[in-house]
Amino acid sequence: MPPAPIALFAYNRPAHFMQTVEALRAARQARDSGLWVFCDGPKGPQDEDAVRQVRSCARNILGFTSVSVVEHEQSLGLAASVTDGVSRLCAEYGRVIVLEDDLLIAPGFLEFMNLALDYYEKEDRVMQISGYMYPGEFGSPGDTLFLPLTSCWGWATWKRAWDRYDPAVAGYELLRRDRKLRQRFDVGGAYDYFGMLKRQASGEIDSWGIRWYLTVFMLRGLVLYPARSLVRNIGVDGSGTHGGSEALQQELSAALESRFIRYPKQLEWDEAALARVAADLRAMRSGVLSRLIRRFVA
Repeated sequence: MPPAPIALFAYNRPAHFMQTVEALRAARQARDSGLWVFCDGPKGPQDEDAVRQVRSCARNILGFTSVSVVEHEQSLGLAASVTDGVSRLCAEYGRVIVLEDDLLIAPGFLEFMNLALDYYEKEDRVMQISGYMYPGEFGSPGDTLFLPLTSCWGWATWKRAWDRYDPAVAGYELLRRDRKLRQRFDVGGAYDYFGMLKRQASGEIDSWGIRWYLTVFMLRGLVLYPARSLVRNIGVDGSGTHGGSEALQQELSAALESRFIRYPKQLEWDEAALARVAADLRAMRSGVLSRLIRRFVA
């Protein structure tokens, strides 16, 4: 199949945005891919100049088969912008690769995404492909593994999976009543994802990420991860809305080649890898880490 369309969500950080575009343009398969840039509207007068700069940059992007720029007059916010853009491209193309304006990708990122989208297209239980991977060694550079955790830092999905997205958090009540299910949702108590979900249900936050995680969790869905991260977030420098730190970052893997990609033999998440991720989350648990994870599932 042709490469999936790329959705790039942008707001008011022109310097970060252009770094993301440059890394994306340097990726293999970029010239064969269509790029859609979704520019959110300013939240107030203080953002108008930076928003205009981002839009000007977007209109002059070259290096892709096509570039479409969608400019929202009003501020939708990240959750509504992502939901709208992903739904739009899934409806038209059946699949989508998703990036935000503060992510650097490795040269093999697009190739990995497209190969995995083709490989698992008809596997309903596989609901997302992640380009990000948690720090640590989870195998050789060509290895992949399944986790039951979603990712917001460079990912892809299909219409068949996104159609099941639960924006109304219908699974919240079941989790609220079932302590064991809540414990599993919180990765064995490693992080209070349910607390985020509770704030989402009460209207205190507006996160598409926690709702997407709930969707995948309730369906016992799987997310394919590379053994080494193909994405690095440069927005944890204090410039982004949610803040963060370097705690969950690692150097990009430049060694991934399509002929070396090895997919899991079974459609089950890797228990050992999940335990390691949980241990790392517990070890790093702090106010700073909490802010980073909130950014990670924004």
